[in-house]
Amino acid sequence: MSAPTLKAAILVVSTTASRDPSTDSSGGLLKDVFEKEGGDKWEVVDTKIVSDEVLDIQRSIMGWTDGDSPLNVIITTGGTGFATKDITPEAVTPLLHKQAPGLVHGMLAASLEVTPFALMSRPVAGVRRNTIILTLPGSPKGAKENLQSVIKLLPHACLQASGADSRSLHAGGVKKLEKDSGLSSGSGHQSHSHSHDHSHGHSHGHGHGHSHGHAMPVRHTAPSENPRSNDPTLGPTRRNRSSPYPMLSVEDALKLVERHTPQPRVVKAKVDGNLVGSVLAEDVTATEAVPAYRASIVDGYAVIAPEDGSSSKGVFPVASISHAAPGEIPPLKAGQIARVTTGAPLPPGATSVVMVEDTVLKTMTEDGKEEKDVEILAEGVKPGENIREIGSDIKIGEVILRKGEEISATGGELGLLASVGKAEVTVYKKPVVGVLSTGDEIVQHNRPGSLRLGEVRDCNRPTLMSAVRGCGFEAVDFGIARDKPGDLEQNLRDALREVDVIITSGGVSMGELDLLKPTIERSLGGTIHFGRVSMKPGKPTTFATVPVKDNAGERASKVIFSLPGNPVSAVVTFHLFVLPSLHYASGVSPAGLPKILVTLAHDFRPDPQRDDYHRAIVTLGKDGLIYASSTGGQRSSRVGSLKSANALLRLPAGKETLSKGSKVEALLMGKLGSDLAL
Repeated sequence: MSAPTLKAAILVVSTTASRDPSTDSSGGLLKDVFEKEGGDKWEVVDTKIVSDEVLDIQRSIMGWTDGDSPLNVIITTGGTGFATKDITPEAVTPLLHKQAPGLVHGMLAASLEVTPFALMSRPVAGVRRNTIILTLPGSPKGAKENLQSVIKLLPHACLQASGADSRSLHAGGVKKLEKDSGLSSGSGHQSHSHSHDHSHGHSHGHGHGHSHGHAMPVRHTAPSENPRSNDPTLGPTRRNRSSPYPMLSVEDALKLVERHTPQPRVVKAKVDGNLVGSVLAEDVTATEAVPAYRASIVDGYAVIAPEDGSSSKGVFPVASISHAAPGEIPPLKAGQIARVTTGAPLPPGATSVVMVEDTVLKTMTEDGKEEKDVEILAEGVKPGENIREIGSDIKIGEVILRKGEEISATGGELGLLASVGKAEVTVYKKPVVGVLSTGDEIVQHNRPGSLRLGEVRDCNRPTLMSAVRGCGFEAVDFGIARDKPGDLEQNLRDALREVDVIITSGGVSMGELDLLKPTIERSLGGTIHFGRVSMKPGKPTTFATVPVKDNAGERASKVIFSLPGNPVSAVVTFHLFVLPSLHYASGVSPAGLPKILVTLAHDFRPDPQRDDYHRAIVTLGKDGLIYASSTGGQRSSRVGSLKSANALLRLPAGKETLSKGSKVEALLMGKLGSDLAL
């Protein structure tokens, strides 16, 4: 049985080539290496050209590695030199979960056989999830030689990265591996001839080539062999000194939330008040008609309307009484009438109802308790007057609610379900949310006594739990976790057994006790989909998924949102990221807060570097416009900026003041107020 074809992608990093693809000559050359020297093991499934921008590089790589069908290898070319714009290694390194210094050494050694200037290149290599990533120089010749030096090693590396059993792979020993790979013993790369013209000039005009030189200082380890780590047990010299997570835009972060939030689960639910906020997972069809019988819509008298066009006036005996209550009613005969109340069933044989206002009481029974004879004053009574026919409101088999509709507290959906006798319906299960605060400095908000130096009352947990419940979801309190790796891991594992989504606050920045991210990745085996967002407040917001087994033993995924410790940041990022995820998981559409356009009631100064989500009060003015006013100081630790706030204003990053009267987007967190003074 032949081995499966390995899939590769090529990313050309060049601002010049991104504007004019015809200037690129590296992409095609590298594709030829895969096809002609890869032993029929490779398929190049995609080639992209991006500019020398960190976010452009990272978006492309993560799109290939983090989807449902990750590639085996990604090759980048360009941006590995010393020019000002050469930032490919800086863009790629934070994405790597494992470093591969051996591949870097092999590529440098291959070029070093030709010229010492090879040491002027800055390649990196490693693994993200199940994908091998290599950065090659921008010169076509240098890129080709680098790939040729490792092309025969890559299939074996890909098998290991994809989860193959290492014991089985290495069963025949090194000699067998070398033979299967087409390598001679002692050769770390494929031998190939070099021309003497080894300038490696960058065809994209970047100067990204090797820039070979003469005698250089000799170092026996590459910088990538001493990688920084997210292991909290390592000393401070080995820990990350800056965040290894790429800075994403809010829009890109929200796309990742939508992509990685687990699909809604379908369950049966009773039709009662607990159904409010649930979304139907299938159409609901009426199994009963409404009304189920012919009913009067007025208080009056059931009659048999003449069919021959004769007068309907006259004095008639009252043969029976029909109230809006169950019971047998005798049939109505010609020349008789029956008293009926609103909603009561018509006697069999009756064709119409005459309103009580169109009648006159003529005589009473001997005991004086009931009507005996009543005069009908109405002329021209027609069949069907003042009657609700069977199924006139809802017919049997009619779809009364559609899949995707939400059961509201005011929209009458519960009334519809109850009216046709539905005892249960199929809905999307609303996720249960656990809330956890972290930090040795955090104490219960209601602990008696004054605070000691360094202590902070926990306002995040009760605030976030209130927000979760206010949005219609169940919240479970998991207390406070201490800044110890084992304690934090156990708290998270306990929560994962009970809830679908975990919200934590604190512990996501770069301090030595900020343990959430390494605990999620290293201890829980989770995947952090983003760890920084270009926004204010809330930059270190983290979104992750953790693999678990459900009650049936099947693999599933649960969500962790690690929000910043500052109270305002936590609340803002809850509304911006957590709420859409809860909506996706429960079938609510559209997901997230409603957006409206508002008019600024005064000048606002935006943040020069990041989009600012400004807490504001939005009100309806007497001119019909919706105005927004700031709640005051916006420092992320100032809880007072949330007081009375019913909206978040999205102020785009910039240096120019947004003047009074400008229009901006607002996300509504609460009810719209009114202020006729505006």
